[in-house]
Amino acid sequence: MDKDVIKQVILEQEKAARGVTVGVQREKLSLIDSLVPLAHAVVISGVRRSGKSTLLRQILKKHYGDEVYFVDFEDERFVNFTTQDFNSLYEILIELYGLKRVFFFDEIQNIEDWELFLRRIHREKNKVFITGSNASLLSSELSTRLTGRHIVVELLPFSFGEYLHYHQVSYTEKSFLITQEKAMLKKMFNEFLENGGMPEYLEHKNPLVLRNIYENILYKDVIVRYEVREVKAIRELTLDILSNIGTPVSYTNIKNNLNLGSVNTVKNYIHYLENAYLIFTLDRFSFSVSQQILMQKKIYAIDTCLSKQIAFHFSKKQGRYLENIVYLELRRRYKEIYYYKTKDNLEVDFLVREGNQIVLLIQVAETLKDSKTRAREYKALTQAMKELGVERGLILTQEEEITDPEWPNIEVMAIYHWLLKRDH
Repeated sequence: MDKDVIKQVILEQEKAARGVTVGVQREKLSLIDSLVPLAHAVVISGVRRSGKSTLLRQILKKHYGDEVYFVDFEDERFVNFTTQDFNSLYEILIELYGLKRVFFFDEIQNIEDWELFLRRIHREKNKVFITGSNASLLSSELSTRLTGRHIVVELLPFSFGEYLHYHQVSYTEKSFLITQEKAMLKKMFNEFLENGGMPEYLEHKNPLVLRNIYENILYKDVIVRYEVREVKAIRELTLDILSNIGTPVSYTNIKNNLNLGSVNTVKNYIHYLENAYLIFTLDRFSFSVSQQILMQKKIYAIDTCLSKQIAFHFSKKQGRYLENIVYLELRRRYKEIYYYKTKDNLEVDFLVREGNQIVLLIQVAETLKDSKTRAREYKALTQAMKELGVERGLILTQEEEITDPEWPNIEVMAIYHWLLKRDH
């Protein structure tokens, strides 16, 4: 790539960045604060348009000011940039801004063999922050080149707390006791359930924004990256699983319904979609890892609104979207999440494990007012608690409901309240 073109891109990116605001402070910023003093490279990984670039600028503003190099490789003018051009880029950065020790590289995974350059500058005692939109690609390449010398931070779309911050709605623990403030939080949660947490969509509220994000993920991060030839098949598969979030999926049924060549093809496609952060798979818990691998998985979407805009909806699925929001919040808080089925085949939506200990079982329901629903949710939780030796259960509902004194170890809480409590 011509050096003059590289210089032009860098200067124009700098000019464009002057007018960019740092937006809503992300919750992950407090975690990254603790990583700044470390020598490790920091990798911010997540779906396209989830705010990774904004988070980089928040880190820059809080910790470094102008003492960094910042290059956005998502810029289409870098299309002909190769591994050999990194040295020219480095020379140009020094020429323009002097010698600095902190590098910010946005979407660097777009450049082949990028990890070789990263290894070199890291070995020279520079601090490196990078973003990327492919979980497996970043992990495998960095593990090969920077073994034990990088830390991955996953960034999801806005949490409910960040959504409130975006809309300038403040709250305290007392807000749940004050009628007007509690009513406002309920209203905002219902909007969050409908609008999701993708920052760009919240700014424009145009469904075409979400469809464009979806098409970019599917085409650039899946079809092109993995050289998928059966484009129609992977599109149909994606629509199918986004239309059935929160339900156990059978790879064999998907293969048969979509006339795909093999179960392995289905597994590969789902793996690609998960690497691109469009979906997440949730394992069914078993003490036997080999059995766990063979059991059906449940699938959740990166964002409830994106799922609604893209998927087919033949019936109301409010409960599934509530479940999806709870899954995403659990993913923010914990490393090991599963679902569980009792010996009597009763399903518990979420099981949280820390180390060798199961710390929490959760059911999600729109309401417990229906006696059959109430009995089913309590029965499944009670039986699972007994089988697993867990003392604590939690039922999350859309509206506030009273905890039943007959089951003192099972707490009932409104989802909007739980999302804003950090001790659950």
